[in-house]
Amino acid sequence: MKNKKLNIVFPLLMVAALTGCSQMTVLRTQEMKAVGAEVQANLDSVAVRLQAQNDSLRAELDAAELAQKRMQAEITMLSRRVADESERNDSRQEEIIYRLDMLLGKSDKILAKKVVVSGAPAAPVSMDSLEREAEKLVEAEAMFNTARSDYHRGEFKLAYSGFKQVYEQMKEGELAENSLYWMALCLIDVAQIDKAKKVFARMSEAFPDGQKTCPALFKLSGLYGEECDINMQKQYLQKILSTKSCEKSAEFEQAAEMLQEILEKEDKKSAGEPVERCVPVVREPVKPTSRKSTTDNVSEPTARVTTESTEAAL
Repeated sequence: MKNKKLNIVFPLLMVAALTGCSQMTVLRTQEMKAVGAEVQANLDSVAVRLQAQNDSLRAELDAAELAQKRMQAEITMLSRRVADESERNDSRQEEIIYRLDMLLGKSDKILAKKVVVSGAPAAPVSMDSLEREAEKLVEAEAMFNTARSDYHRGEFKLAYSGFKQVYEQMKEGELAENSLYWMALCLIDVAQIDKAKKVFARMSEAFPDGQKTCPALFKLSGLYGEECDINMQKQYLQKILSTKSCEKSAEFEQAAEMLQEILEKEDKKSAGEPVERCVPVVREPVKPTSRKSTTDNVSEPTARVTTESTEAAL
């Protein structure tokens, strides 16, 4: 009897134990699933935060890059303004020197000139002729100084007309060369770059050993560089380096440095390295700095005719 009871109770205990184990297993499984879901939710939340941070950093980098480009543009603009102002200061100093030379009687030297034929006695020279030549030089210098004053006041068309008048009166010599150089500067300031390049080029041909030849060649290289015409820019830089009269000039050193930079860029480009793309510079006419010129109403065809007549004279 006792054995029968044991046989009944034992299976019941076994069933109860198995049922309990099964329920615990189910509970454990549910707990593990809950933990897994929580972990997954945490991971998703972290991923969202990281993505947001990544987007924020990317936006900040883009903003920083844009700010850097703006700063570079501003620095370039400031550098150009400083260079222009420096050039204007140099021209003012030259103007003062010209006026001092005139006050000291530079033109009187012509009165002491003697025409000497090699191996022959000095030929007589008319004093009237020498006086006329001296008066012509004094008059040309006065016109040149007036034109430079007009240029510094921003009256570029009026200045161009004055320099042109000096050139047509002198045709040769230092004043004629300087007049052509300043005519080209006037054309640059009214944004007539192609005409300015022609005047610079022909001036350097007419006065290959002149005082303004090296600055004119350097100006030409800069103008072609602004147009991203690198081949022409290199051509004029090399011309400066090959011109003997430019060897001791400031333009010689600058030309050497610029040419070196261009060649290094070309080597990088050939090697497949990233190189900053050249962006053409669009020049705008410079506004007058003081009173408005009475020649502002001069038509464009008039300016074109005067430039072409100068080129023909060259």
